[in-house]
Amino acid sequence: MIKHRAAILAALFLFGQSLGIGQAAAQDVTFLSRDGSVEVSGTLLGFDGEYYRVDTLYGELTVDSSGVICDGPGCPDLTSYVAELELSGAAAMGRVLLPALIEGFGLKYGYTVERKDLEPTRTEYRLTEGDRIAGVFRIHSSNTDEGFADLLANEADMVMALREMRPDERERAQDAGMGDLRSVGRSRVLALDALVPIVAPGNPVTALTVPQLSDVLAGKVTNWQQLGGPDAPIDVHLRDGASGFGQATVDRLLSPVGEALSPGATRHDSDALLIRAVMRDPFALGVISLSELREAVPVALSGACGFTLRPTRRNAKTEDYPLVLPVFLYLPARRLPKLGREFLAYTRSSAAQLVIRRVGYVDQAPEEVPINMQGDRFANAIARAGEEVPLQELQRMVGRLTPMKRLTTSFRIEAGSSDLDAQSRSNILQLADALESGDYDGRELLFVGFSDGEGPAGPNREIAQRRAQVVYDAIVTAAETFDPTRTQLSVEAFGEAMPMACDDSAWGRQVNRRVEVWLR
Repeated sequence: MIKHRAAILAALFLFGQSLGIGQAAAQDVTFLSRDGSVEVSGTLLGFDGEYYRVDTLYGELTVDSSGVICDGPGCPDLTSYVAELELSGAAAMGRVLLPALIEGFGLKYGYTVERKDLEPTRTEYRLTEGDRIAGVFRIHSSNTDEGFADLLANEADMVMALREMRPDERERAQDAGMGDLRSVGRSRVLALDALVPIVAPGNPVTALTVPQLSDVLAGKVTNWQQLGGPDAPIDVHLRDGASGFGQATVDRLLSPVGEALSPGATRHDSDALLIRAVMRDPFALGVISLSELREAVPVALSGACGFTLRPTRRNAKTEDYPLVLPVFLYLPARRLPKLGREFLAYTRSSAAQLVIRRVGYVDQAPEEVPINMQGDRFANAIARAGEEVPLQELQRMVGRLTPMKRLTTSFRIEAGSSDLDAQSRSNILQLADALESGDYDGRELLFVGFSDGEGPAGPNREIAQRRAQVVYDAIVTAAETFDPTRTQLSVEAFGEAMPMACDDSAWGRQVNRRVEVWLR
């Protein structure tokens, strides 16, 4: 009899899942299966609108509310349950991006969204359906550091982050039982942004290399004359060190070369203050986010080995622009209420991508770029091809790709690693979903590997081929219901034949090591 009851319990309950924070206080409850054959009592720890979390003699269990009858003072009212979600982190996301997505989500699902300012940095969004409150989103707009601190203190369900989490934050989250926040499902790229150097109107310097920008921030280049401008000192302006964007600026431009920020740099608490300071100073140079560019004067990124890349939405989406920043949501390994899961699913939808684009961020919806809009890329490939890339290889590349269009979806490997970077992991899921949905039925998708120019051309092409195969395998694995008879998938590599930047810097080599997606 004991074995029989244990078998039934194993079928009814899922072990080891937490249902979020801010739930009902712990109280005694009894669950009875609807056929009356199983009864279990314990202390109610939480309820998410669908599942109970209860501490019993069998350990902590998660119980499907549709399969049991709840009895006791702790039993919640299933019809009046209100899903509550706490988001904390980057103020830029909390002030604009997340509120816009919540509004869009409410519109799609028929909710009325009411906003209430709780205090200067906290805002509440109440979603109602008629007289019923369906859910409440509370946003704490501070900075990325505080977002992770709130998560570790169990005071947030999601972290809004303008940078990748630090190794120590990842370790502490794992120690706290929140899982690996870098794994699939725990780390989500919500949108894209980019680091953009800006100057005052009238400044004659219109383009910089990434190494030059790094040297300016480090204080190694201090006069505009060293950059082809007037004989005047460079006044550097950056976001504050507590902001995720300010930290990402240092991570991307200084940390890879082992440099520290110049002590003479002026830090600002907001992009608006930074832009105002740069616009008033003819000798200023600042770094802001693409989403906040507005009236600021951007400086393009260039190099002797590649054409100039401007901070445009398309260049950021393809990651051809070398200073793209993913905008993250981090979630612990706990079950969110149904409303929260629906919201996360909505953020990947085409409707959400339109919202993301309208508020100034770069969306992740794939776009097809015809060959006649990529002439500069092919011209650069021919002009910059090294002696090891013969004319026949260039002709093979042009012949293979000319009948096709390029998707704005690209893939890159993390520096010093064999793993795909954060944006690429997100792109894997996006493209897999599109294949499962039949978006590319009847078409050919070609995964094309490219490399940097260090080392012999032959081995570089082989490495590029392996990287393209890694992406291909990851896509096929993620697209579980994909029917390979509906879409033709194949792999190709052209190695160092089409560089996007110079190989004389770590940034340039990273840009060149990529897998593109082409289709017809």
